[in-house]
Amino acid sequence: MPSVIWWGRSDRDYSRNRICRQLLQSIGYELIDFSPRISALADIEAQLKGLSADLVWVPCFRHRDVAAASRWARKKNIPVLFDPLISAWQKQVYERHKYEVESSAAQRLLKRETRWLQAVDMVLLDTEPQRQMFMQRFNLAPEQTACVYVGAEQPLFSPVQAAHGPALVEVLFYGSFIALHGVETVIAAARRTSHQPHIQWVLLGDGPAKAQAQQQAAGLANVRFEPSLPYALLPQRIAQADIVLGVFGGSEKAAQVIPNKVFQALACAKPVITRASVAYPAGIAHGPNHGLWQIEAANPLALAEAVMQWSLGARDKGLAAHTLYCTHFSESRLQQQLLAALSAMHLKPQ
Repeated sequence: MPSVIWWGRSDRDYSRNRICRQLLQSIGYELIDFSPRISALADIEAQLKGLSADLVWVPCFRHRDVAAASRWARKKNIPVLFDPLISAWQKQVYERHKYEVESSAAQRLLKRETRWLQAVDMVLLDTEPQRQMFMQRFNLAPEQTACVYVGAEQPLFSPVQAAHGPALVEVLFYGSFIALHGVETVIAAARRTSHQPHIQWVLLGDGPAKAQAQQQAAGLANVRFEPSLPYALLPQRIAQADIVLGVFGGSEKAAQVIPNKVFQALACAKPVITRASVAYPAGIAHGPNHGLWQIEAANPLALAEAVMQWSLGARDKGLAAHTLYCTHFSESRLQQQLLAALSAMHLKPQ
């Protein structure tokens, strides 16, 4: 059985990591977990432990582990795959606005991240626009990059029957309340439907933008906030909703991604309204007559109108939502994408 070293002190319960680990196991890989004490010296620790494998996988967000993993792997002639999920440079410049794009600090970070990415054999991205951005920004060859969607963990996220009130329509947003999500657009849209008492908006989760969202929603009887739930309970909570919301931020990053919640809601047979993005597969069915409706980013009026139109028959969109998921984002589809990435690295799992 081929083996892969899962390299770095990562959060193995994070959804992207859980799904990638499941995919690796489903195509025949044995996972070897390696959590070094010091990231920068991990190659020495790996050598002392006598590690060996057919592949090194550096999971998402673990940019700091790439240098040592690459040093060790080169000596062993073992290929390295890095699944960054985000660009450290893009996050600090365009999301956190910590550095100006032309600043010396931003340029140093860009050069450092470029070295990390060019040191590995394969950079795995979650959407095609992200792949194109990484190739252009970090000067990566097409054959050094591949795309595997985030997807939804199976069988956890599956259609679940739940009781619904006959007249109430629940619109559910959930997440970590970061700028990418465009929570202010959700609240502004809810305000526009305040004259429709049968439409209730629920914002679930915690994060940096939550306090501001609560202030923005003050006095709105049709908006309710709920705290974060354990991951295992999320499918049941999704089942209670009639419409699930994606993201609505207007940033470059928001335009390049398909958020976890979109995959998860579709897998649970719930119709989704989210901002338009070229990250979705070409030709994917969307709009008011389908289970996925993409609207203009940062547009509360468009969101309010979409919710009001769907409030008349959102429960009838569930089958279309689940069919779309099975067609484009199922576990078998993600397996195909991962196998293509490994094949480009001349790896053939048994």
